[in-house]
Amino acid sequence: MGTDLKLEIGTLYAFLLVLVRVSGVFVFVPLPGINAGPGIIRVALSASITLALMPLWPAIPSAGLSFGTLVGWILAEAGLGIGVGIAVAFLAEIFQMGAQILSLQAGYSFASTIDPTSGADSSVLLAIAQTSAGLLFFATGLDHQVLQAFAQSLRVHPPGQVVLNASMLNQVVQTGSVMFSTGLRLVLPILAMLLIVDISLALLGRLNSQLQLITLAFPIKMLVSLALLAWLVLVFPQVLTQASAPILRLIRQLLLG
Repeated sequence: MGTDLKLEIGTLYAFLLVLVRVSGVFVFVPLPGINAGPGIIRVALSASITLALMPLWPAIPSAGLSFGTLVGWILAEAGLGIGVGIAVAFLAEIFQMGAQILSLQAGYSFASTIDPTSGADSSVLLAIAQTSAGLLFFATGLDHQVLQAFAQSLRVHPPGQVVLNASMLNQVVQTGSVMFSTGLRLVLPILAMLLIVDISLALLGRLNSQLQLITLAFPIKMLVSLALLAWLVLVFPQVLTQASAPILRLIRQLLLG
């Protein structure tokens, strides 16, 4: 005796809305090496998390729901998910911005190549920073806090009741300043040391014009920056934890109100 599997249209609507909200985040979440694989991985991961949140799906009435209303709900959910995803991406951009500043000053940008994970022209320091940020995002447990905020948002602001406004956009833009300030402060000690190296080489060249210091400037600055960066890696988890506080506060404001 066979059994028929019946799936209500309201359940499909709920799955679609939750999937759109979750997928907006995984467009920007710094997953190490995920861009090197097929794009279906992000889709499968978003669908898996959506199914895991099934007990929290809202009850969407199928009767009397117009197509325009459904499209409006989908756009609102996509905007909310993308806003949260951009906020999460700010954490990875902190290290990438610091690595980009350091690459320009230390000379690593002269040996840039195409990064296979991002498809952009990147230096070796930028690739290291990108991988480190993605690994630290999971090692410090920030992924758990983001997923917990999503689960709570399905109770506080279920799909179909999200209203986007200009204040949300302003909050995302203002929180983006954390990326610039923290990234600069992260590499500021190395930049100061490189400045001392430049001044020292300039004084030596002034004292003896026959010294060919230009050929020594690049290797010295690269070795000094690499040595200081190896020491600075020890404080990366602490920096990420401190910088994540305003980011998580923004995520909770967007999702929980």
